[in-house]
Amino acid sequence: MDFLIGSGFFVLMGIIIAAVFLHFVPIGLWISALAADVHVGIFTLIGMRMRRVPPAKIVMPLIKANKAGLDVNVNQLEAHYLAGGNVDKVVDALIASQRAQIVLPFERSAAIDLAGRDVLEAVQMSVNPKVIETPVVSAVAKNGIELKIKARVTVRANIDRLVGGAGEPTIIARVGEGIVTTVGSSEMHTDVLESPDDISKTVLGKGLDAGTAFEILSIDIADVDVGRNIGAQLQTDQAEADKRIAQAKAEERRAMAVAKEQEMKAYTQEMEAKVVEAQAEVPHAMAEAFKAGNLGVMDYYNMMNVQSDTEMRKAVSQVGKSRKNIPAQK
Repeated sequence: MDFLIGSGFFVLMGIIIAAVFLHFVPIGLWISALAADVHVGIFTLIGMRMRRVPPAKIVMPLIKANKAGLDVNVNQLEAHYLAGGNVDKVVDALIASQRAQIVLPFERSAAIDLAGRDVLEAVQMSVNPKVIETPVVSAVAKNGIELKIKARVTVRANIDRLVGGAGEPTIIARVGEGIVTTVGSSEMHTDVLESPDDISKTVLGKGLDAGTAFEILSIDIADVDVGRNIGAQLQTDQAEADKRIAQAKAEERRAMAVAKEQEMKAYTQEMEAKVVEAQAEVPHAMAEAFKAGNLGVMDYYNMMNVQSDTEMRKAVSQVGKSRKNIPAQK
């Protein structure tokens, strides 16, 4: 009985040791590498496990690179993986560039991948150029007519400028700027409609791909539509603005005139009130004059005669003026 217990213990320990050994030593990968004539040591695979690097992510791309005749070693692939790169995609890009006879060293490919760009897509774009379609660009000719233009830009990836080069948004922005400049320098919008290829030639000659990760192969005008008459609309808006300004100034002058009139009315009312007040003081002054002996009855009588004579003269003059204004009867 004790013998059976001891044998079972040793069998269990053997299973545990075998499981741990197979976990740290991927025998299957090691055999696959040997079959592909790729020399990867057992201790190298164990070291990958210790460094928390999945051996399959290194060994399989290494086998693929070896079969393609690439000069790549385990340390390069493992270092790239530890740096956060995509080892499989880098190896695929190297194989694709070798088949396309594009010079792409491993270090440059790894740098492109670590920069966040799809290195395999870049190699494919170098072989098969990509067409970028710009949004509708609105431009106005000198005669004020708006043109809505859509262009297609054929670009090829520039491997040497993929690291640090500008992307597609920069290409689209520069092409749009070139279209606006070209149309804006045209005297008539019909000139652009007659020769839309002039836009392509002018824009392409500006070297818009400088500092970008692409090489522009061609710029083709896909569509040109006539839009609004911007010049006439601006003139209409300016005339409306001028009219509103004139109305505002006229309203300001009217308000000032009304205020002046109100001021004069207030002043007149004030003067009339003072005259009435002064007239009310005349009887009192005359009474005081009579009491003081400064004014006699004859003086008062003569003053009244003068006042009556003055009023009569005013009445006669008013009658004379009214007769002059009456037209003569035939």
